[in-house]
Amino acid sequence: MATKNWGFDLKNLDTSIRPTDDFFHYAVGGWLKKNPLPATEASWGIFSVLRQDNRKRLKAIVDELSAEKKPENGSDAQMVRDLYLSGMNEAKREKDGVKPILPIEKKINEIKKTEEIIPLLAYLHNLGFDGLFGFYIDQDERHNEKNILYLGQSGLSLPDRDFYLKDDEDSKRVREAYKKYAVKMFRHYGKKTKEAESAMEAVLKVETELAKHSMTSVELRDIESQYNKRTVQKLSKEAPGVDWEKYFKLVGAGKLEELIVAQPVFMKRIGELLGEVSLEEWKSYFFWHVLNGAAGFLDKKFVTEHFIFYSTTLAGIKKQRPLWERVTGFVDATIGDALGKLYVERYFDHEAKKKINELVDNLFEAYRERIEQLDWMTPKTKKLALKKLSAITRKLGYPDKWKGYKGLVITPDSYIENYWRIHEFESKRILRKLKKKPDLKEWHMTVPTVNAYYNPVVNEIVFPAGIMQPPFFDPKADDAVNYGAIGSVIGHEITHAFDDQGRQFDETGNFKNWWTDEDKKKFEEKAKVLEEEFNGYVAIDDMKVNGSLTLGENIADLGGTTLAFAAFKKSQEGKERVILDGFTPEQRFFLGWVMFECDQVRPKLLRKIVVTDPHSPAVFRINGPASNMPEFAETWGAKPGDKLYREQEKRAKIW
Repeated sequence: MATKNWGFDLKNLDTSIRPTDDFFHYAVGGWLKKNPLPATEASWGIFSVLRQDNRKRLKAIVDELSAEKKPENGSDAQMVRDLYLSGMNEAKREKDGVKPILPIEKKINEIKKTEEIIPLLAYLHNLGFDGLFGFYIDQDERHNEKNILYLGQSGLSLPDRDFYLKDDEDSKRVREAYKKYAVKMFRHYGKKTKEAESAMEAVLKVETELAKHSMTSVELRDIESQYNKRTVQKLSKEAPGVDWEKYFKLVGAGKLEELIVAQPVFMKRIGELLGEVSLEEWKSYFFWHVLNGAAGFLDKKFVTEHFIFYSTTLAGIKKQRPLWERVTGFVDATIGDALGKLYVERYFDHEAKKKINELVDNLFEAYRERIEQLDWMTPKTKKLALKKLSAITRKLGYPDKWKGYKGLVITPDSYIENYWRIHEFESKRILRKLKKKPDLKEWHMTVPTVNAYYNPVVNEIVFPAGIMQPPFFDPKADDAVNYGAIGSVIGHEITHAFDDQGRQFDETGNFKNWWTDEDKKKFEEKAKVLEEEFNGYVAIDDMKVNGSLTLGENIADLGGTTLAFAAFKKSQEGKERVILDGFTPEQRFFLGWVMFECDQVRPKLLRKIVVTDPHSPAVFRINGPASNMPEFAETWGAKPGDKLYREQEKRAKIW
């Protein structure tokens, strides 16, 4: 007879598979078989189910607001309600067609000389359209007591530079589909076929040049190579052809004393391109980024074409999500704190926050003990590692201080105009950071989000309310399952403080080398074992996992699960050892662990993931760490000959 409610459904299992051969499919193979990919999704797993549940909760909030008498103007409720209503008003968008972007096209067509391109770009950036390069404001990685502007590569419409440059079959398939998509979009706008094709060729010409000088996904993980502090004057000498001083003034950044240029070579090439590409080609490029960027706000033919390319061609999704899901997601993404307040009032479990705090305490204590016991780290570096660990702050549930939206005008009339006003409002908020000290209470994820993050420049872990609920955490469930599920996720984020990137920041969050040369070398040798292991995993057909691109996440997966297991064992000291449904506490821990990676992906998306995503495919995020953990081998009886058995000297072990 099954024991009820210990947090894991035995129907999830596929007992035809031996756990020591493929633990991922043993633990959740039954769930995957019973839960095929919905037509609206590119991937589907237990995370997806919780996200869908949260979307329904958000819908309940906005539906209730929509049915009530209009709230006070300027209130959070009013802004949430009216932004949602504007997005749901398809009839208005069908009537307007391309009317909202006609003035922008006119402004683009009015430019007469190359010198007018940068003012045009600033105008487009202020509206929220992408093009050429981008910037953001964050703490200076080497002097995090102040904020600074980071300038970086951008301007591509495909997910990664490789899609423009590689000649494998999938890259060529994507490029051809992209060309057809662009022509269709230009035709829908009203251009004749030859004109549309000519515009498409101009766009592809510019974007391919940008791709050639863009850093690869792996290169983008090199923090030091992207920390290039410059004055505007020095940037102007290195990347002539761009009036940088005018650009920063027009976007509202004012007169900058200094900034960080992430990709100097890319910026130099932009200056050269301004003189090489014809004015008509630039007009086609910029208008394309307006048309493509506005597609989701226009009438159905644009929405549909955009979906077919980005969701079906690139990810294999067969059916578009209902409008309410798309609009609710947009409300969360743009005025998330206004919606988040309402979410917390209605759905947040304060008891869960209290219990997770206790779990986090145990995780930190377990990590402290593991660092103290490391046999490869010298006492000097070990002392600083412990100092950094003890300095990590935690943010659980929701912010202590919510963002305000005073002065933001949201109406139920125009979806795209609401977006432009929101973007302008947020841009001003962001640019004000340049004159302020960093806000250490700020969150970079909305409250209903089913995810978490580690921020190295603040040295903090953040867990929104969205993830602090079943099946990842249930105060009434078995401790083993909770530690396996949410414990491994929290352990994962803590370990990011000590992965190949996070380890380069000190306890205060500054980018600084606190390692001895000997310890750095040993760390890199240990990380190389994990990198080479993942290089050998075949993701799909002839595509293998990129061990360099995924190294940080793989370190966090292995370290986080190892840490969570140690914390669980520590939490059970002095407690009765209970067998439930034939599973030991240790086995239940590992069953809970797999739930947060229970996921299946469409082949087209999987190919994109291998090229662009720093996370390995789900099966390897479970089977990879399992094969390296002696705790797993002991718990499940893995022995030579089993697919997940790895000889001790070949196991990856860092933290």
